[in-house]
Amino acid sequence: MELKLDPWGAVHVDDYTKLFEEFGISSFDDILPKLKDPHPYMRRKIIFGHRNYDSVLRAMQKHEPFAVMSGFMPSGRAHFGHMMVMNEIIWHQQQGGDAFAAIANMEAHAVRGISWEMCKNLGINEYILSLIALGFQPKEGSHIYFQSENCKMRDLAFELGREANFSEVSAIYGFSGETHISHMESVMAQSADILHPQLQEFSGPKPVVIPVGADQDPHIKLTRDLAYRMRKFLVELRNDYISIRGKAASPELMQAAESALKETGYGKVKRYEEHIDVTEIHDKDGLVSGALLESIDRLIIKLELEHGQYGFIPPASIYHRFMTGLTGGKMSSSKPESHIALTEDPKGAAKKIMRAITGGRQSLAEQKKLGGEPEKCSIYEFLVFHLSDDDKELLELDAQCRSGQRMCGTCKKDVAERIERFLREHQKAREAARERLPEFGIKI
Repeated sequence: MELKLDPWGAVHVDDYTKLFEEFGISSFDDILPKLKDPHPYMRRKIIFGHRNYDSVLRAMQKHEPFAVMSGFMPSGRAHFGHMMVMNEIIWHQQQGGDAFAAIANMEAHAVRGISWEMCKNLGINEYILSLIALGFQPKEGSHIYFQSENCKMRDLAFELGREANFSEVSAIYGFSGETHISHMESVMAQSADILHPQLQEFSGPKPVVIPVGADQDPHIKLTRDLAYRMRKFLVELRNDYISIRGKAASPELMQAAESALKETGYGKVKRYEEHIDVTEIHDKDGLVSGALLESIDRLIIKLELEHGQYGFIPPASIYHRFMTGLTGGKMSSSKPESHIALTEDPKGAAKKIMRAITGGRQSLAEQKKLGGEPEKCSIYEFLVFHLSDDDKELLELDAQCRSGQRMCGTCKKDVAERIERFLREHQKAREAARERLPEFGIKI
């Protein structure tokens, strides 16, 4: 069956390797060894794939500007699945990045029909308070905002709309003649969310990473395409040389690019009518490095900015596995029985855990004989994703489950206690966060 990623549907991915083959997502395994202190999600392969995260990694390592951006549609209660994105935003902020968190109230209003008042209520009381409680800081360059209140983003969405056409957007998202215009506009708003951290008001073009589930990849691909279209040059690696291809660039801009490239001394520069080639620029391995390609691109971006253009860098993205719902399938806001909300009554949450589907066998005797299947267990996932900081503990629990030594009831009781304790502490931190809302420019 063909795999289709739908940002507004219930998508469950059984084989994540298909995403590498069918959608061009790169494995995160190549990135992991280069990270000095990776997030547990990275270490535990919860983050499994990426697009162009190398650019963000280089910025982190060189202490150069970069940003992280993601959003939350206020269509229901925030749950542990949303907390994954919050944690990824906070981790990148801690690594030195500017952090942008959008409350996608335009999308919620257009797609789900949720009132503006309810969007604000859910946005603050479900998402923003939890984000702050988990560690988001009001640092310079970091922002929490509602889409409808961000004029810079909305102006950019209008500009991006000039680069996208109806047939293209319809093909990506499955829009039909019945799809209303506001729904289509919300797509441009999301692309503008992703690109607006690169506006001059926020220190200009830089690598930006978007942490998402795989179902959001259509947004990422469209936005990367739009970023390319907004450029006047396309900087490409062609075998053993770099080609700078003009896209409706003026003769003056072409001349400026040629002069700037010659000044760098990177290699031999030859200008043609619509492109410029830089040759003889091999590194020690006889190959053109990604860092050099990036350096030339940054030079061209600087020229574009000087000529009144945007100079966007196509955004990077990282993809995390979906959490399994307590009733099986994907954890979903629209199915209260499938998730545990961050605002849920702690004792009620513990009871949900005790009723959840596990990776156990049909009977106690079969469990002891064959062992459990932790890779299919929503209870074990809570430990891997959120409730255990100890990798060694997880390996031991996995082994005990598979060998039939550990029964599901024991695991459920343990996780129920941890969930209850976590929620009590988190909800206390949320109340403290409420007092800090003005620090983030949030008005109740």
